[in-house]
Amino acid sequence: MNKKKDIWIAGFALFSLFFGAGNLILPPTLGLKAGVDWWIVVLGFIATAIIIPILAIFAHAKLQGTLYDFGKKVSPTFSRIFCFLIYGMAVAIPSPRTAAVTHEMAVQPFFDTPPILTSILYFFLVFLFAVNRSRIISLIGSFLTPIIVLILLLIIGISFFVTTGALRASTFESPFVDGILEGYQTFDAIAGVVVGAVILISLNYSNYTTFDAKRTLIRKAGFIAGAGLLLIYGGLVLSGALFASTLTGNTTRIEVLSGISTQTLGSFGTTFLSILVSLACFTTAVGIVTGTADYIKGICNDSKTAYLIAAAVAAVIGIVVGSYQVDAIITLAVPALMFLYPITIVLIVLNNMPDRYASKLVFRGVVFVTFIFSIPDFLGFIIPRENLIGIKNSIPLAEDSLGWVLPAILVFILINFGGRYKKSE
Repeated sequence: MNKKKDIWIAGFALFSLFFGAGNLILPPTLGLKAGVDWWIVVLGFIATAIIIPILAIFAHAKLQGTLYDFGKKVSPTFSRIFCFLIYGMAVAIPSPRTAAVTHEMAVQPFFDTPPILTSILYFFLVFLFAVNRSRIISLIGSFLTPIIVLILLLIIGISFFVTTGALRASTFESPFVDGILEGYQTFDAIAGVVVGAVILISLNYSNYTTFDAKRTLIRKAGFIAGAGLLLIYGGLVLSGALFASTLTGNTTRIEVLSGISTQTLGSFGTTFLSILVSLACFTTAVGIVTGTADYIKGICNDSKTAYLIAAAVAAVIGIVVGSYQVDAIITLAVPALMFLYPITIVLIVLNNMPDRYASKLVFRGVVFVTFIFSIPDFLGFIIPRENLIGIKNSIPLAEDSLGWVLPAILVFILINFGGRYKKSE
């Protein structure tokens, strides 16, 4: 057993499972709009697209259970509802979005075929990989991910030599906040709680069967994946900033990435990009479908039939939603993200806390307050924002769609230290 090799393979697998459609098309456009403030945007983006997702992996290493364990301290009922919402959204939005992006970037430029055909073939292959889940880590970690990394590094590296290096002024009023919110669209916090379980369960088919062995492997793999994501995200954001003078401000996310690829890789750019998109998107879809099927199998007494049915249903949903345009899927995702992402973040953070600071009362109080103060953010994308001006103005950071942050921190402090302060008096 080669432990170092296993850690690197698991790290590459995690990187690949995280790195999907949103991770690929979001950073270059951020850089294009951020200009000279590209590094500030990167700081915000990595907060929700790297730090929180990797903390989710660390939480899995600590809990070594399922997604259900993330919310069970709130209540069993809450945790079940949370699981169904997370897995339901995962198979309904980010998983199908990978097929839509693959069609628009890797199929449509070469073949005049309908998106539904791409979606059918795409999720048929996803289903096959999910059924052969015992080989996920070795197949993804040792083969697919290195190809993704090499193509990306090639695009990023050439960017430094084919541009003038002149950066535009930023179009963002709050680059850091915009980076944070754009990180929501990667779905990586949700991916962390979903695919972390995939890696954990896949280790049951390996030589890593003890609690400590799994924890060590997962933590080290998490650091490797996080470092890889930081390198790629930072590079893609900077590439977008460097190419700002050659791209218009109203260019779509896919057009920005396509333009950068064409200018860095010449006539072969589109071909390289199509390979990259197909691999990055596919591995994420496999992780989501596998994680969802694992959860259904777990609540059905480890039924293999339940696993197959869940994987098939997830694939069918992917086929239907994946046949829509990328922009339509992204628009559909925003309200759901504003509702679920804050709760997911606080659960990840609390599950990384020492037990003495993460009692059931703390979980319940922080999650409840986060839910309440996230409602204005959620409603802001459903009803006219002017109807919420009064509420938004009365909640700190609410105008930035982060009104839940300070109340959650305050409740955490009051529950943990309020009682101790009174006793000391």
